[in-house]
Amino acid sequence: MMSVSEILNIVLMQGFAGLSLFCVLLLMGLGLAIIFGQMGVINMAHGEFMTIGAYTIYLFSHLAETYAPSLMQAYFLVAILAAFTFAFIVGWAVEWLFIRHLYSRPLDTLLATWGLSLGMQQIFRSAFGAKEVSPTLPNWLMGSWAPAPGLDIPINGIFVMGLTIVVTSGVLLALYRSRWGLRVRATVSNRMMANATGINTRKTDRLTFAIGCGIAGVAGAAFTSIGSTGPTSGSLYIVDAFLVVTFGGAASLLGTVASAFSIAQMQSISEFFMTGSMAKVVTLSFIVMILMIRPQGLFALKVRR
Repeated sequence: MMSVSEILNIVLMQGFAGLSLFCVLLLMGLGLAIIFGQMGVINMAHGEFMTIGAYTIYLFSHLAETYAPSLMQAYFLVAILAAFTFAFIVGWAVEWLFIRHLYSRPLDTLLATWGLSLGMQQIFRSAFGAKEVSPTLPNWLMGSWAPAPGLDIPINGIFVMGLTIVVTSGVLLALYRSRWGLRVRATVSNRMMANATGINTRKTDRLTFAIGCGIAGVAGAAFTSIGSTGPTSGSLYIVDAFLVVTFGGAASLLGTVASAFSIAQMQSISEFFMTGSMAKVVTLSFIVMILMIRPQGLFALKVRR
């Protein structure tokens, strides 16, 4: 029989593991909330932009380890910026090539981005191989912090939480305090009126799509500190990310934060008492019941279309 303190420590460690999952889901959900919630585009390839970020970290790790070992302790922070940049550039190109032709056609965007997802997975498989890979993390990301006997909190999880706070705060600040955010909110509120006032909504859409993809790249960078990366790693999170956005309310960033936390904590703590598949079933059942009562999500916003 375990003591009450041991059970409490286990629950706390499972809860912190849920916080790590929460961070990845939140970063994925933020990108989707911007793309799906603000633009109405169903981007089934969003997980692959996460994979771009993860492979960027792996590539930088390999280059630093092979050619510049003295930079091993510093490469990770630079690689996070590169992950955002690469995913942003690819997202910009994808929007310009075919997403811009599919606005107001949700089924077409779903099918097109699903095909893009399969194509990108094959590119990853050809470039990096079918096996999962992991970067060599800096020493300062290794180990754990023990605030109490029997309670070990991984340092990489603390870093991922800090990164998530910085990115989330940056997105909220940009959305409500920048010119881009003003244009996005005007476009969401009334696209025709935004065009009439001189806002280039097409350019706003392209920049918004690229920023959402860039945030997914940062999610991939965070993911590499807690798991290995393969060609299909991003697709494993796409359903959960859509659940986060739908459960929280498609146009609400606050709802995205709340739903990501709820889903991650419920799934992580449930996995301690039952199998992973059953924990997923319990989580999905809870979300379905809530959506039956409140189909618009937890924090739905009223906007004019």
